[in-house]
Order: sequence, then structure tokens, then C-alpha cells
Amino acid sequence: MAGDDRAKAASSGASGLVRPPRARIDQPKDPRRRLLPEYDPEAFGRFSERIARFLGTGRFIVWMTLIIILWVVWNVFAPTALRFDEYPFIFLTLMLSLQASYAAPLILLAQNRQDDRDRVTHEQDRKQNERSIADTEYLTREIAALRMGLGEVATRDWIRSELQDMVRDMEDRRVPSPSESDEGDR
Repeated sequence: MAGDDRAKAASSGASGLVRPPRARIDQPKDPRRRLLPEYDPEAFGRFSERIARFLGTGRFIVWMTLIIILWVVWNVFAPTALRFDEYPFIFLTLMLSLQASYAAPLILLAQNRQDDRDRVTHEQDRKQNERSIADTEYLTREIAALRMGLGEVATRDWIRSELQDMVRDMEDRRVPSPSESDEGDR
């Protein structure tokens, strides 16, 4: 019983309040309940890019123009009972505003994703360029070392000329032997 009191006192602060047990950091947390539905950001990004690509085409402009022309013609020339948007075309304005309010963020999301891809591509290009420069500098140093080494290597022509010079020097210094001098006197 005294051990329980000590354990309780150790887990409580100076105010006597009992602390909740500490969360273990070696175990994952329990998933929280979310109010909003979960979605795959990558799939949503791909979807927004497809929409942004479509919004930037002539096909979209043609379809949008046809829809607006049909909307205006219907609401001007149709029987009064069948018209759903009278002359100032408030509903058309609302629909175009709604379309623009969704299109703008989707286009921005697609642009941000493209910027991220471009940033990664530029970083990879920069690293490749650095490697190419390093390789080029290494090869330049190696070629310079080979040229310096070749400057010190004896070539066949150089060895031949040195041998010919030595033969001439030996012939010039050669002292005739007595047998050779007797042959020369005869």
C-alpha cells in the first residue's frame, strides 16, 4: 500500500494532479478521426492537370462559345414559359463565375506541380552538368599529364639519332690498332 502511494506521488506533480501516462515513441500513434474525407493528393493533382490542359485548348473555347451562344439564343427566342434565364442573364453570369472560380485554383495547382517537376529537372540537370565539368577537368588533367610524360619518352627517331651520333663519336675517337695500320701501309 505504501508502494502504491509512492508511485502515485511520483506520477503526480507538486499540485497533486495525476499526469497521464506518457506516449511511447517507439510505437505509431493511433489514427485520428477526421472530419473531412481523405483523398489522394497525387491523384487529385493529376486530375487538376488534365482539367488545366483541357481549359487551355481551342476545343474548350469552341465548346464554351457554343454553350454560351445556345444559352443566349434559347433565353432570347424561346417561349417565355421555357426561358430559364431572362435578359440580364444572371444565371449565365453565375455559371461562368462558378466555372472560373474552380478553373483558376485547378490551373494554379497544375502550374505548381509543373514548377515542382521543373525544379527537380533543373536540379538533376545541374548535378549532371557538375559531373560533366568534373569529368572534363579530370580528363584535361590526364591529357596534360600524358603530354608531359610523352615529352620525356624517347622516340624511335630520337634514339636512332643518338645512336648515330655515338657511332660517329666512336669512329672519330677510335685509335687504329697495329694490325689495321699495317694493312693501311701496304
